[in-house]
Amino acid sequence: MTDIRGGEITVIVDIVCSAWREVGPDLEEVVRAAARTAAVEAGVALPAVAELGVRLCDDAEILVLNRSWRDRDAATNVLAFALNDTVAPGDLMLGDVVVAYETCAAEAKAQQKTLSDHLSHMVVHGTLHLLGFDHQDDDQAEAMEDLERTVLTRLGVADPYLGDEAA
Repeated sequence: MTDIRGGEITVIVDIVCSAWREVGPDLEEVVRAAARTAAVEAGVALPAVAELGVRLCDDAEILVLNRSWRDRDAATNVLAFALNDTVAPGDLMLGDVVVAYETCAAEAKAQQKTLSDHLSHMVVHGTLHLLGFDHQDDDQAEAMEDLERTVLTRLGVADPYLGDEAA
């Protein structure tokens, strides 16, 4: 195992919903930068070479996944499927992050942010789940949100939780 700063993380981007091209010609680089920066900032020891997949799909696909894996009959913005409960020596593939276009586009519009910035946030969030972070209780949620803020700041993305404190 090595700190990711000394290793390499390969991010495999699978774009199955062409609407994601709205993000622009640098779509795949946006995804890769978000996942890699999350891995670096998480401080989790990873193998010298690690991989994760990011699938950019539509709401119809993520609804089927959400129903099958989480028993929730609704589309969602992002799902993360870790191959293991914890990152261990020899784990080359960390898992997959799946992001739904229509839900993310609607959220970005409602939150008055660019789709690129919101996609970065969803990839960071999903990647942190693959690395063992969660938000099942208030302390976990606060720690994960703080880490997301740190990663997104490094990416030049505004704080996605700004204003949540007043709610």
